[in-house]
Order: sequence, then structure tokens, then C-alpha cells
Amino acid sequence: MASGYVAWVYWLTVDLVAIFGTMAADGMHIKLGIPYAVSSAFFAAVLAVVLISWYATEKTLSIHSIRTRRREAFYWATVLSTFALGTALGDMTATTLQLGYLTSGIMFTLIFAVPGVAHRWLRLNAIAAFWFAYIVTRPLGASYADWMGVPRSAGGLGYGRGPVAIALTVPIIAFVAYLAISRRDVEAEAEAAAAPWPAAPGRHRS
Repeated sequence: MASGYVAWVYWLTVDLVAIFGTMAADGMHIKLGIPYAVSSAFFAAVLAVVLISWYATEKTLSIHSIRTRRREAFYWATVLSTFALGTALGDMTATTLQLGYLTSGIMFTLIFAVPGVAHRWLRLNAIAAFWFAYIVTRPLGASYADWMGVPRSAGGLGYGRGPVAIALTVPIIAFVAYLAISRRDVEAEAEAAAAPWPAAPGRHRS
């Protein structure tokens, strides 16, 4: 286990958690036959329980306060729940509600902008705005990826899920390599050294 934030370790973990969350959501629908609406509600409830438990225990949901193993456990439980919820939600809007993948992607893009606007002009709490936007990133990205990968008969571009996954992996690797070298996502060393726990995943300079 890493003793502090390491870019490639963090983003590899995010990727693995994303895959697991996707498999959990898809497994409930494909293997168990559970409708996307039901699985979306289930994972939304799980996410709510995790966030409420996190706040009740730690009195904050700020990622800048993740300096203990318990807070980090809450963080990863939130990430896992978010990816599972996002997968189910994106599939529900595209298939169950028959909006299609592209329309779903556009819809989630507009929703993604809401917390930014609300924080900038309506004084929405920064932590609430962050988690709002974070939750929406999964169905947003998945909708566009599915649109590019699924066959034209299903409303996509027909490039294939495999090629799309590979094509999207390349810029991700380049981005992570940039962060690992530049360390632009790491807080000032003085502040990090003063913390009682090594800088947590996802912490950024102000």
C-alpha cells in the first residue's frame, strides 16, 4: 500500500474501481435481470448511506481532509458507489428511457454544468458542488463511450467497444504520466509535511 499520493497508483486504482463498479451494475441487469431503474435506485441508496455515514463519522466530506485510513475507506466506498450508480443510470436513460446514448451524453453534460454554475453564482457549497459533479462524470463519460462503441443499429457510431476503450486509454496514460512528472496535482510540500497523514488521493493545490 502506498504511504501517500502517487499519481499512477491513484489513477490505476480509480480505473480498477471503475471496472468493478461497471461490472456490478451490468451484472445486476444482465445476470440477474434487474431493471436499470431498480439498480439505479439501489446504488443511489448505497451512495447516500456511504455519504451520510462518512459525514456523521467525520463531520466533513472534503477530499482535502482525507488524512486517515478511515476517511480514505469512506472515499473509496463513495467512488465505487458512484461508478456503479453512474453505469446503471447512464444505461437507464439510454435504453430504458430510450433517449439513446448521444442524447444521454448531451443531457449529462448539461447536468454536469449545473454544480459549477450553482457554485459560481448561487453560492452552492464547494463540497456539495464537487460531489454533484463527480457523480455525474460516470454516466456522462459512459454515454459518449457507448455512443462511439455500440453498433449503428443501436444508435451508435459502430467503432466497437474494444477500439474505443483503447483509443481513450492512450490520452489517459499520457495525462497520468504528465501528472506523475509535473506533480501539479500535489499540494505544497510544506503543507503536506505538516499533515498528520500523507496527502490523500485527489488532493490539489488551491
